[in-house]
Amino acid sequence: MVEYVEYKDSSYDWLGKIPTHWDEKFLEQTASEKCIKNVGNNVQQVLSLSYGEIIKKNNLNKGLIAQDLSTYQFVCPGDIIMRLTDLQNDHKSLRTGLVRNEGIITAAYLCLVPRISPEYLHYLLHAYDVKKVFYGMGGGVRQSIGFKDIRHMVVPVPPRDEQDQIVRFLDWKVSEINKLIGIRRKEIQELEELRKKLVRTVITGKSMQCEMKDTSINWIGSIPIDWNIRYVKNVATITNGSDPKTSGDIPVYGSGEGAFKTCGEYKEGPAVLIGRKGATLHIPHYIEGRYWNVDTAFDVHMKENNDLKWFYYLAQCFDYQFYISKTTLPSMTQTDYNNMPIPVPLASTQHEIAVYLDQECWNINRAITLARKKVDALQELKSTIISDTVTGKIDVRNISVPEYEHVDDIADNETENEEEPEATEFDGEEA
Repeated sequence: MVEYVEYKDSSYDWLGKIPTHWDEKFLEQTASEKCIKNVGNNVQQVLSLSYGEIIKKNNLNKGLIAQDLSTYQFVCPGDIIMRLTDLQNDHKSLRTGLVRNEGIITAAYLCLVPRISPEYLHYLLHAYDVKKVFYGMGGGVRQSIGFKDIRHMVVPVPPRDEQDQIVRFLDWKVSEINKLIGIRRKEIQELEELRKKLVRTVITGKSMQCEMKDTSINWIGSIPIDWNIRYVKNVATITNGSDPKTSGDIPVYGSGEGAFKTCGEYKEGPAVLIGRKGATLHIPHYIEGRYWNVDTAFDVHMKENNDLKWFYYLAQCFDYQFYISKTTLPSMTQTDYNNMPIPVPLASTQHEIAVYLDQECWNINRAITLARKKVDALQELKSTIISDTVTGKIDVRNISVPEYEHVDDIADNETENEEEPEATEFDGEEA
């Protein structure tokens, strides 16, 4: 990639130099704020900001969807949505997205109508977003900001024909990278399915060459003839977690998969922690050292000589859907877990199963980790190309864009079909 011939200083140190012939303008000179309420519920297609994309939300029972859709705002293709709420807590989400379909979205989001190329401004604000420019700009209890707080933010603006060329170039390059990311994510998905199938096959005894008997339990099926069907309460003791009262340096299982914080109180592992509601539901963790679990997770210890690691793998196979309460926040009780039927072999067989799955899953997990690192590297490359192009670090004016297949960025299986935390009407208010 080549650079421009001449550069000038920009208004921000983090932005660096920009091409001499580019302008610097306030955001309010390149876009205006719009908020048209969905009066009379005339529009029913709800949209959502999901990992940098504005997607159609077809399951209105999932997430924080208002009963009265007239409180939502109407948006059109070419509008730009920004989620500038909860800036103090969430430093991971992508907060901007380009609207590609007509619909309605929560009025707690900021809607901008670009006066320059919508696609160029979208790429530019995405680059600002990745650089975490909006964080620290907020105030109040929830640190939420509005258009008045960012309207004097300076943005680099090239001539319109150059904006269009930048968009053509980035659409091409982003699609190429998204295609490679898709290949890696499919590989990860296949490996995770392989691991899931392996664990279920072994944990229910299907891998053993022996006489089997039917259990009449759908998720278990047949088991070796010398195994028994028992209840979780017969092999394990389950207790609720609680909020820590002091702070320190002990890892705490929190409200999301792998979400840990610190506290001064602790329990001694090993233990299995199983999420019991919300985002943690059905997710087991095997903990060996010191830990604390809050009330979103059950603490599981074994009775008698039953193998804890065997139970960890067993918990990955439970038929949770049968027990999940049909509420806004899915949850399970101790009684639900205690009365769950499970296949139970002898303690010696439990240990053999645990050792075997440790070895086999280690190999699969290693392959998944390597594939995820490649995805991360591709995502970093994409962010760098977008940032360098929209801020004038590279000159793409003379690059010929070939015909290509447009490929959207689709979230991996950890986030697919899930939206980022959606703002409520309260989030849009000043504290």
